[in-house]
Amino acid sequence: MDFKELSKKAIINLPENFSDKRGTIQPLCDLDMKSASLIITKPNSWRANHYHKEDWHYLYVVEGAFEYYFRETNSKQEIKKINISKGELLFTGPMIDHAMYYTENTILLCVSKNPRDQKTYEEDTVRIDFMSDKNRF
Repeated sequence: MDFKELSKKAIINLPENFSDKRGTIQPLCDLDMKSASLIITKPNSWRANHYHKEDWHYLYVVEGAFEYYFRETNSKQEIKKINISKGELLFTGPMIDHAMYYTENTILLCVSKNPRDQKTYEEDTVRIDFMSDKNRF
């Protein structure tokens, strides 16, 4: 699947895994990337409330669950919500307002196009007043 196809989806269908007597290898993404991070979040916490100018990221849920809120940046679209749980892969492309509300202890693997050093991250990330406890649904 190419990037244009990916950018139209939020939840990504995982490719077929490889299994044998030793166990399983589950491919997650095969795009050029510069960063892989482990994100651990406590329940009843918000993360994100921003968009990326050019960066994209995959979030693979190792453990836990969260509510993912999103819409196209600078649009009047209604905010959409998807519940994401263990074993699911979420894609967020550039210019997508997004926020996550964590409903339980959650561990994510985050794979990103850009490096995650503070300077690069801050230059590409635009913080917005998007979601909070007041407008959570």
